[in-house]
Amino acid sequence: MSLSERVLASISRQALIPHGGGVLAAVSGGGDSVALLYLLAELSQKGAVSLLGVVHLNHQLRRPSSEHDEDFCGKLASTLGLPFIVEAVDVGDLARVKGISREHAGHVARYDFFERAAGKVGAVAVALGHTIDDQAETFLLRLLRGAGSAGLSGMRPRIGCVIRPLLTVTRAELRQYLTLQQVSFLEDESNADLSIPRNQIRHELLPHLKRYTPTIIEVLAREAEIARADEEWLADVAISQGLNLRTSIEGGVEFNAEGLVALPVAVARRVLRDALVHVAGSETVSFQQIERLRYLAMNRSGGIDLRRCRAECVAGVLRLVTREGRESRLEVPSFAYRLPVPGEVQIPEAGVTLSARLVKAGLACGSNVWASGVATVAVSSLGPLTVRSWQPGDWFRPIGLDGHRKKLQDLFVDRKVERTERARIPVVLDDLDRIIWVVGHGVSNDFRITESAASVLVLKTKPLGDNQ
Repeated sequence: MSLSERVLASISRQALIPHGGGVLAAVSGGGDSVALLYLLAELSQKGAVSLLGVVHLNHQLRRPSSEHDEDFCGKLASTLGLPFIVEAVDVGDLARVKGISREHAGHVARYDFFERAAGKVGAVAVALGHTIDDQAETFLLRLLRGAGSAGLSGMRPRIGCVIRPLLTVTRAELRQYLTLQQVSFLEDESNADLSIPRNQIRHELLPHLKRYTPTIIEVLAREAEIARADEEWLADVAISQGLNLRTSIEGGVEFNAEGLVALPVAVARRVLRDALVHVAGSETVSFQQIERLRYLAMNRSGGIDLRRCRAECVAGVLRLVTREGRESRLEVPSFAYRLPVPGEVQIPEAGVTLSARLVKAGLACGSNVWASGVATVAVSSLGPLTVRSWQPGDWFRPIGLDGHRKKLQDLFVDRKVERTERARIPVVLDDLDRIIWVVGHGVSNDFRITESAASVLVLKTKPLGDNQ
């Protein structure tokens, strides 16, 4: 089977281009992209695809070399009688304006250009010349940087209109093909720069690994394919679970912390990663950030600052908001509601529903519990309870302080509760206005369960709108 036939088989197997479909070849001038162009030209002559033109983005990073690359690609297109679509973007300037790396800025600029070019000529795809060698290098590069399954998936055969039909072909095979076709190409001098991590992997690490595993390129590419299949399944599960647990709010999202913690760890991490990407507007999310969020949900209280956003957990609700969104939610009006026993009340200011019910002491789920949005307490009166926001001067005797009083303000300071979040924390009081429970932060010693208690009161919060 010829190389062009193998490429066609890969295109068909992965449904990258419909038979006879229009495609553009992205050409930089390097050997891989030039070989891609000639292979697609072969397939176009046979009617398998329709090669509509050559696209080239001048990144303006290596003047005058970048202008020379553009001229070379234009002549290649002319030689094959193809339209040449070219744009110039100052990637260095774009990186400075957006505050991102040059690599990321170049990626954004290329994909935007490819999408415009495809729409301009009615192409179904823009083909890139990445090889199985590139896939192996990408896998190792991301592995060494500490990527998860999404990163280890490597380069995908298709992302939007961009396709990679050469991911089963080696770089050496393409060089041999160009030699047989007697086609010249440009050598990018930066490919020999060992200060670039990818080049270190290409010229130093991979040759070393080949001494132990001659087929290391194929092995790593296979690992990337396995990781990609696992990641696609995990992504689907995380999206489904996230929709069940997540509520959109102004400037961010809220989660049912208890439901989030109950998920398998792999799914919970992915749900939180997706939320961070959505709220912070960045694809760069570290494992440490995700774990800090998970532990925050597990602890049911507190807050942490992350890049571009703030995460806080109050009354069993994990809230993730942008800096701007948080500022817009600073002013929270005071609130006060009656809570019948048994019964429940919605507290929109805190984003929760709080319920109360009596149970026999032996059926209580533990003594003096106040974690996970649940408190079990003993009460001397069964009159209606009050649920309100805290007020300056509020105090109670928390369990564990040997009956000593503690101001709620001091409690919040000790627990590092942000001032802006204190107004959202519900406080439950009995019919004599004594504090029973500071939701999520402590039960009063005056309402501890003793052996003489015949029945106890179970107080429970759940996210507003949760009907379970």
